[in-house]
Amino acid sequence: MKKIPILLLSLFITAANFAQTIGEPVYIQSIYFGGGDYRIDELQIEELHQFIESIPNIEEYEISVHGHTDDIGGVAYNQWLSEMRSEMVVRQLVLKNIPRETIGIKDFGELNPVYDNNTWEGRLKNRRADVVFKKITM
Repeated sequence: MKKIPILLLSLFITAANFAQTIGEPVYIQSIYFGGGDYRIDELQIEELHQFIESIPNIEEYEISVHGHTDDIGGVAYNQWLSEMRSEMVVRQLVLKNIPRETIGIKDFGELNPVYDNNTWEGRLKNRRADVVFKKITM
């Protein structure tokens, strides 16, 4: 399997999502994975770290990681895979001094696709983990 097309798509999508804000104050960064893979490449690790550093007053945010997969493979396998993807992202957050106990995790497996799993591009975009920073409101 060639990694170049996935990497190029990953770069494009990650750049589009970098420090994306949706109706402030929510920040989302997506990490993309190859099919059946849960390893994060060095470029995405660097971009995730930059994203974390760009959030002002990070202690004022609720943090969650949402793991996803495409629908190739069995439901149980995809659930496991989304859990592994989330775990790898959580490890990166912990390396940036975010306490593990403050990070919520929700693993969807193949059950919550945002993109069309009937297309190659849709499956690529569904192979991800989203890091969500939501401002804690009082």
